[in-house]
Amino acid sequence: MSKENPSPPPQINPYIFPLILAGMGIWCLYDGWLSSNPEMQEYLLFNRIGGVVLMLWATFDFRRTRRLERQDLAAESSEESDN
Repeated sequence: MSKENPSPPPQINPYIFPLILAGMGIWCLYDGWLSSNPEMQEYLLFNRIGGVVLMLWATFDFRRTRRLERQDLAAESSEESDN
């Protein structure tokens, strides 16, 4: 039962990773600055630093992904205009 042309696997949206990073960053920021849970006081510094780092990483990765998509679209449009 082999297929001649198997269908390609589904594509994952490139913005999933920055979205996950931002979600984790928001969670850490909440635990670091807004949470009143006394158990979280032990991890206060970790959550504050982690939240800032994750949000910066998410922002950087979002901008990089957006720039790469724009470059791909520009390359595709220039290839179509050449044909």
